[in-house]
Amino acid sequence: MPSELARQVLDGSPRALARVITWVENDDPRAVECLEILYPHMGRAHILGLTGSPGAGKSSLTDQLTHHFRNAGKTVGIVAVDPSSPFTGGALLGDRIRMSRHAGDPGVFIRSMATRGFLGGLAQTTDNVVKAMDAAGKDVVIVETVGVGQDEIDIMRIADTICLILAPGYGDIIQSMKAGVMEIADIYVINKSDHAGADQLYTEVNSRILQDSQIRKRDREPPPVVKTVATEKRGIDDLMAAIESCRCQLKESGALLEKRRERIRQQTFQMIQFALFQLLEKELAQNGRLDRLVDAIIEKKENPYQAMREIVDEFIKVPAG
Repeated sequence: MPSELARQVLDGSPRALARVITWVENDDPRAVECLEILYPHMGRAHILGLTGSPGAGKSSLTDQLTHHFRNAGKTVGIVAVDPSSPFTGGALLGDRIRMSRHAGDPGVFIRSMATRGFLGGLAQTTDNVVKAMDAAGKDVVIVETVGVGQDEIDIMRIADTICLILAPGYGDIIQSMKAGVMEIADIYVINKSDHAGADQLYTEVNSRILQDSQIRKRDREPPPVVKTVATEKRGIDDLMAAIESCRCQLKESGALLEKRRERIRQQTFQMIQFALFQLLEKELAQNGRLDRLVDAIIEKKENPYQAMREIVDEFIKVPAG
């Protein structure tokens, strides 16, 4: 029963949380029932997003940050979004392998998710998985995106604080400076800073921050740039300090509340949109209506634009004015 499972999630059961997340990923109707019950307990976790190109060291940094959060007495949820297998649709990489030291820690819950073909660095259901972990009482939820490249900006619709992970020698640095992903970061992390080109990258990022009007117009201090070497645990204290400073600034300025308000607005609209799409798809599939419409369009007896208007007018009655 969804109500019993939701109660177990609130009681801290990792098994129950895993089941709810599976329902969410599989678009099981019981997931919505659970999330409705869990909703009053959401909104307490700090959502930390780690994004950046493949190979920049996001998983290693996630592992180090988790270790530091646990030493500070905080519980952690990790959503590691991996590329999908083209054959099974499942996660192609196992981020849990790279975080194996936390596997037996009851204060850490790790879930790998497959993108299942969705672009933007996240899976379609990532936001609801994060909400479930939040309701389960995690103090911090870390979302590690898949690393799709320059357009990986969906994380801004989920995270309170976004760390953009860069590394020398990975792709065209100048092109990455022009990408939209540069404008969503709260903290820039130069990982693998012991590699050649790290100082140049550090200088270029700072220069970009000073020149970019989209970055400078924020109502707070310019985003910090932190050097790290995750595999050697170097710079992690500085990164933790930057994350905490950013969290405090967001809360004190009211920007955190505004971020969450906009996030709820977008997520609510997306849920309505998806529900209407499912309803319409089901209705059109009945009695082969959609197939007949496609045949008529191919035979030039109908055109898709007129068909679209007729269907919208039929199923969605919008008041005039």
